[in-house]
Amino acid sequence: MGEAARQLDLIDVAPAFTAADATAFEARYAGVEAPALLRLLLTGELAGRTAAVSSYGAESAVLLHMVATIDRDVPVIFTNTQKMFGETLAYRDELSERLGLTDLRVFRPDPRLLAAKDATGLRWSYDPDGCCDLRKVEPLRRALAPFDAWISGRKGFQSGTRLALPRFEVDEGRLKINPLADWTKSRLDAYFTAHELPRHPLEAAGYPSIGCAPCTSRVQPGEDPRAGRWRGWDKVECGIHQPTEPGEDPIF
Repeated sequence: MGEAARQLDLIDVAPAFTAADATAFEARYAGVEAPALLRLLLTGELAGRTAAVSSYGAESAVLLHMVATIDRDVPVIFTNTQKMFGETLAYRDELSERLGLTDLRVFRPDPRLLAAKDATGLRWSYDPDGCCDLRKVEPLRRALAPFDAWISGRKGFQSGTRLALPRFEVDEGRLKINPLADWTKSRLDAYFTAHELPRHPLEAAGYPSIGCAPCTSRVQPGEDPRAGRWRGWDKVECGIHQPTEPGEDPIF
């Protein structure tokens, strides 16, 4: 097969979900609880086509436990930005081992891009959007290339910009699934207790949302759980996700 034919073949098999598809999925699975929703998708029409994406943050164990209960072989993608807390990396390994995950895929920033655009490693301090693009968005785009759909652990309660979060979105032609979109903090805590899941070690120290070490600070009582992310910057997401406001259509 020639190069041109190979390129055409890649185009033919590229994911092509649309906003209308996401709306149809939303209606089809309305009222289906998260564990049952994931089981239907991962053993049905999206079997073998889906990856779970996890930051191994404060609440990640809930989604990963649900996935592992259904199929431990589902690929789990973790982007190591090389700015992570050491506690997060240790928790990733502990939790993956505990759940018996068989296909943890760790993606890192392209060293050539880092050399060209963040040689000092300090881009986070003056251009956090650019840093996130280099260290999170680009590696995840590479990681998701083989998949038609991916599972996110976002929850609506985490911040004001996530209140309108749907359970299904489309991102660059892929179906993005947010099975815990309507879960509350108390419900997550109950799940941790019921399944005896380990907590991220930084959560008890005042970090309910945990990202890269330079851009994550403790959250004060009464603040949104994500208030400690990029504190002092007009920034609420890393670029992997787009904010959704109450009363607005989700950004696909």
